[in-house]
Formats: sequence, C-alpha cells, structure tokens
Amino acid sequence: MRFGLGVVSLFAIFAVASQVQAGSKEDWQDCRADHPDRNITGCSKIIEARKESVKDRAAAYYSRGSAYGERSDYGRAIADYDEAIKLNPNNFDVYISRGLIYEAKGDKDHAIADYSEAIRLNPKFSSVYFTRGNAYEDKGDHDMAIADYTEAIRLYPKHTNAYYSRAAVSEKKGNFDDAIADYSAAIKLHPGYTAAYNNRGNAYRAKGEKEKAVADYKRALAINPNLQSARDSFKALGAAP
Repeated sequence: MRFGLGVVSLFAIFAVASQVQAGSKEDWQDCRADHPDRNITGCSKIIEARKESVKDRAAAYYSRGSAYGERSDYGRAIADYDEAIKLNPNNFDVYISRGLIYEAKGDKDHAIADYSEAIRLNPKFSSVYFTRGNAYEDKGDHDMAIADYTEAIRLYPKHTNAYYSRAAVSEKKGNFDDAIADYSAAIKLHPGYTAAYNNRGNAYRAKGEKEKAVADYKRALAINPNLQSARDSFKALGAAP
C-alpha cells in the first residue's frame, strides 16, 4: 500500500492542531478543517496577518500546501511546503508531504531526496522507508527498493505490504525462492491476500513447481472467483480451475 495524498491532509491537520492558536479561532478552524477550500481560506488569512509565531505560520503553510495538493495544484503545494520548511526545517512530516507531491508530478528524484531527509530526521518511521522503496522501484532501482523494504520490515515486522512489494521485486530479479518466502510472509499476516496467492503461484510456476502453483491459483480464486489472471494461469498450465 502506498501513501495517498489523503495522508498529506491528515499530517497537516495534526500538525496545525498542535500549534498555539494565535490567530482567530474561526481562521484556525478553517485552516485545519478537512476541506481544501476552507483550508486555503483560513490558512491564507493566518499567513497574511503575519501575527503568529514562526511555528504557527509554518503550520499554516503546511496545511494550505496540503489543501493545494488535494486539489492537484502541485506548484502551489510545493511552494507552500517550501515556506513551511524554511520556517520549521525540522518537521519531517513536511518532507514526506512534499515528496508525495513530487511523486504525483512524476519527479522521483526530488521525492526520494525528500523522503531521505524525512528519514534523517526520524529514522524509525517504517512507512517512509516503504514509500521511498516504492519510488526507487518506480525508477527501476530494484536493489535500493529491496533495501528500503527490508528496513521497513525490520522496523515493523508486520508490514504486510513491504513483504509483498519486496517479493514482487525479487520475482522481477528472478530470485523466486526469496519471492515465495516473502509472499508467504504476507499471506501469514493477511490470509485473504489474493494477489499474494496469485503471485506466489506465478513464482512456483516459474520454478516448475506446477502442483504448488495450481494450489495457490485455486486459493486465489476461492477468495476472488473473478480473478482473471489466475484463470489465465490455469489455462497456461493446462489445468482446470
């Protein structure tokens, strides 16, 4: 599972809520509301008033940037995150949020740089390693992706999606035993993980272990009878679902 832009708003809401509210109560309520238009209106008033503390203004820029991100106005979102970082460079959440915007723009290098800074500031946050691993994988850097997924798992051994993603990369690299082990770990944590059964079946199939592949395709179809990829794999093996 990847971070979505909804996470950006969540980070912003908590960040703003933690600040001392020097602006009007109504403006702060709008600034941290779960609604982009209200965020932009309220935060803009706070920013333009320039009466708040540095941290409060940073929080307002952060929340407004998240609102712009929700509206896919990536240029303004990045500009606001830049201002938030200038005012409060130690808030690792802002780097994560800006990284997500860069990813949405297709700028993997800047996204990775922001995730790396977030990791430097908070090296024990497993989900950032997972997110950076996804960015590395999107760039085709399989080894760096595996390294990040591995660290995410070390920090949070129940990170189902990190096991699944590491398995998928191992499968691409032809390391089928590693892939099978990780798909199995994902299944143990989430027994209804249809894609993990299906992909583990593919890995078994690549190894020539037809019976194990068929068993996994059957499990996948038992969970999702409409999974066409599993049906196609049965057909390729000359077996019946």
